[in-house]
Amino acid sequence: MNYYIVIPAHNEEALISLTLDSLLSQTVLPKKVVIVNDNSTDKTEEIVLAYAKEHPFISLVNKTSSAIHLPGSKVIQAFHEGQKQLDEQYDILVKIDADLIFPSNYFETIITHFKSDDRIGMVGGFCYIEKNGEWVLENLTDKDHIRGALKAYRKETFKQIGGLKPAMGWDTVDELLCKFYNWKIVTDQSLHVKHLKPTGANYNKTARYKQGEAFYTLGYGLLITSIASLKLAMRKGKPLLFIDYIKGFLKAKSAETPLLVTKEQALFIRNYRLKKMKEKLFDLF
Repeated sequence: MNYYIVIPAHNEEALISLTLDSLLSQTVLPKKVVIVNDNSTDKTEEIVLAYAKEHPFISLVNKTSSAIHLPGSKVIQAFHEGQKQLDEQYDILVKIDADLIFPSNYFETIITHFKSDDRIGMVGGFCYIEKNGEWVLENLTDKDHIRGALKAYRKETFKQIGGLKPAMGWDTVDELLCKFYNWKIVTDQSLHVKHLKPTGANYNKTARYKQGEAFYTLGYGLLITSIASLKLAMRKGKPLLFIDYIKGFLKAKSAETPLLVTKEQALFIRNYRLKKMKEKLFDLF
């Protein structure tokens, strides 16, 4: 199976070489790697061009956008710019961050999963961050969720879910729509990927409101949003974030912000989320 990779990158001169080296060490190499240099002011472009000169399957696209970073929209807009450079001769489309180090068997294993069942629509490993000199599982990880940093999609799945949405929540709605269309999602705990920059380390208050807005646009409703907000705030070790999330949700609701999904999909998502919450609650007792 052929796989293509798109890497949005902004000021990644310190790390992108590590990511590209880990891709070049794969036991099964990608057919194409497109790096989207999104408004970088450092040597990201220069570094990528040096790799592209040595490896023809690597290419660079420059994109100019706002220097303000809000999670979701900016990175997916960059991804879309890279996607435009691709043909249709792929079986798997991969979106990764520019601050990852993959084990050499990562994509060979990903391909093996996809080959094992033609209803598997998404596959991913797990992100580990360095803490006190050790690599530990990133605390935002759920065993049944593929992190936005390393998403791999079967082509048919990617097209059926409508690609990636340029909004916060894109890396949740993709999986929920997979469920809606009866695709399977596989997470492989044996695949340890080093994540060099913890997720959301620089997010500001506006971004935290955006998280609440994302819960609204996913069609969660207030009950599920409240539970999800509390869980996320506690997981981040900042309980007061719950307030920002709820404020963001209510603001989006009062503004009648468009949903990322249809009404039918939103109903499915609420029922699915409630079912999963009940299962986890029963597991505790």
